[in-house]
Amino acid sequence: MESMFEGLQLKLPFLKALNDENYKNPTPIQKECIPKALNGSDIIGIAQTGTGKTAAFSIPILQMLNASQPANKKRDTRALILAPTRELAIQIGSSVRLYGKYIAFKHTLIYGGVGQKTQVESLKRGVDLIIATPGRLLDLISQGVCKLDKVEYFVLDEADRMLDMGFINDVKKIVKVLPKQKQTLFFSATMPLAVENLASKLLNYPEHISIEPSSTPVQKIKQLVSFVRAEDKRKYLKNLLKEIKFNSVIIFTRTKHGANRLSTEIKSLNINSDALHGNKSQAARQRTLKDFKLGKINVLVATDIAARGIDIEGVSHIINFELPNVPEDYIHRIGRTARAGASGTAISICAPNEQPFLESIEKLMGFSIKVSDGKPSTNREEIYKKNKKRPPKKSININKTHSKTSSDIDAEEKRTPNNRRKSNKKKRKVFFKSTKFKAKK
Repeated sequence: MESMFEGLQLKLPFLKALNDENYKNPTPIQKECIPKALNGSDIIGIAQTGTGKTAAFSIPILQMLNASQPANKKRDTRALILAPTRELAIQIGSSVRLYGKYIAFKHTLIYGGVGQKTQVESLKRGVDLIIATPGRLLDLISQGVCKLDKVEYFVLDEADRMLDMGFINDVKKIVKVLPKQKQTLFFSATMPLAVENLASKLLNYPEHISIEPSSTPVQKIKQLVSFVRAEDKRKYLKNLLKEIKFNSVIIFTRTKHGANRLSTEIKSLNINSDALHGNKSQAARQRTLKDFKLGKINVLVATDIAARGIDIEGVSHIINFELPNVPEDYIHRIGRTARAGASGTAISICAPNEQPFLESIEKLMGFSIKVSDGKPSTNREEIYKKNKKRPPKKSININKTHSKTSSDIDAEEKRTPNNRRKSNKKKRKVFFKSTKFKAKK
């Protein structure tokens, strides 16, 4: 059967790889981006998560790398893809391996949370393409083991999440060591002012591709909200999991402890479940994702940062056990379903003190979510005075000289409430010792 990809200037090895995966029709972002990237244009792409943008930037880069193979065995790094999280970097790496399986090229993944020995050895052998998170990449650059002076193609993926996680300054430092003459592909789901300013500095006369308006969710997702009192949420969720017909479900919570607790309770219903969050080791997180992808786990309970890079087909339902206090995070959450044109359902369980979050989400999207159960509270004291709404995120000073690295993020994730209490106890103990020492006899 003839593939629609043939009209995008793609060579036979890539058409064959796409055909192996039964990819027949390119998505809108792929139709727009692939030919323009192959023509050498800088690109700024605004597209929803799950629209196929990984293929939109990785396939043309692989084709251009393959068009000029190095004469010697030692390879210089000619392409760099930056991603905000380890999970997303690993996901991009899997896609690159898939699309490039019929060409001769070498790539490596560079991210924190694991030892750097294997990564350094790969760099010393030479690679054509690096897929990396900013923190670890900067570490290896400073150690002198990663050279990027021959980079011809640069991709910055999910730039808005880079901003949210405090990586903008790290990105700027990395850009400084790249050649001025290069092709840059810049992708973001939303375009806040700081991201727009960064794009203007990185791109030269870029082609603008906007598949959907910024921060608009995938239209094929059926969105529902149930109004439930906070103390009844767990009972409601258990009944919901018994009633709905699902293939695989991702449930979002705000905290790591909450994810663990909820996963344990779901297991008691004889449903295979596991938690995904930053306190788990990288190996454990990858094992959980693999089991979820293979269907060994039916319900995955996750926090926002840990689930950012999940790109798994067949997720039928997203359940917001707790609504996010940042409206854009809702968009990213529900984008885990309805991947690559499929349909899906997103259900939000909203307590009275989360109604302000729901209002912010609906304002961002421009429409109200259909109510499936319950009624919103009208008690202002219940909604506002007891509202545990967190303060808005501080705006990031792009002129600040230091920003969070992946190591910083990992350290912050490990600062659980129990650890903080232990730390405070130690401080109090030292204080009492010092006062006793100073007391008069």
